[in-house]
Formats: sequence, structure tokens, C-alpha cells
Amino acid sequence: MGRPLQTEIRMRLVVERPVAGVRHSLLDKTGKPVDARASAEGEAIAFEFAIRIAAGPKFFGEHVRSEGAVRCFVYIAVGKQAGDFGSCWSRRMKIDIYDIARPLLAAAAEGGRLEGRLVGTGADGSPVCATVPVIAWRVV
Repeated sequence: MGRPLQTEIRMRLVVERPVAGVRHSLLDKTGKPVDARASAEGEAIAFEFAIRIAAGPKFFGEHVRSEGAVRCFVYIAVGKQAGDFGSCWSRRMKIDIYDIARPLLAAAAEGGRLEGRLVGTGADGSPVCATVPVIAWRVV
């Protein structure tokens, strides 16, 4: 059985209002931090990467994880999980991608960049974790 036809989509996840001084990173499929960085004063942090989509849609890529047959997501690590072993935080943000509207995926496949924005600080002032809702998806 051959590999399904896949289209690459450029992605950008923007963490707005991250906790200042706390390292964030993407996680690859093996759980290794990729592109770690910290916000000096709470300014936004952006992570850029590519995914591939096939009919369904089905999602593939170095940063794409899955749960079951449908749910696909990307992790952003925080603190120790982002490679900062001196941090008091050890968290992951799970950003769902399986439910992105198909018209947005199609527009991004035509050459745009699919951008998702999320808030990085919880009501208690600590870094958010678990499943983090995307404020808005758009093609830029």
C-alpha cells in the first residue's frame, strides 16, 4: 500500500502573553524540545514548522502527534519539558489541529501560512498546560 498524497502546510503557533523568563519549545515526535526560547518580558513567542495533510483530512509531520483515529495535535513544552532543567515548571500545552476548518486548510495549502494564536498564562499567573484552546486560526 502506497503513501497517501500529502500536501505541505506551513504553520505558525503564537503564544501570546507567555510567562516571562520561562522557556517554551515545540516537541518533536520523540518528545525532544525543538526551537526552545523564553520571552524576556511577556512578549509573544512564535513557533514555525510544517505539517502535511492528506485526504480525510489526516495529519503528518515531525511535530504531529495523534490520539486514536482522529485526534491530532502539536505539543508546546514549558520549563523543564522545554529543556530548562532549572525551571520550577514542567508542563505541556496540547494544541489540537484535527478540528481546523477545511477551508482554512485549503487556503493554507494554496501557499499561505496557517497561524493559530493562544494565551500562554493562566488566570493564576502560571504557564497554561493541558489542552489549550486556540483563540483564532487564520491564514496569513
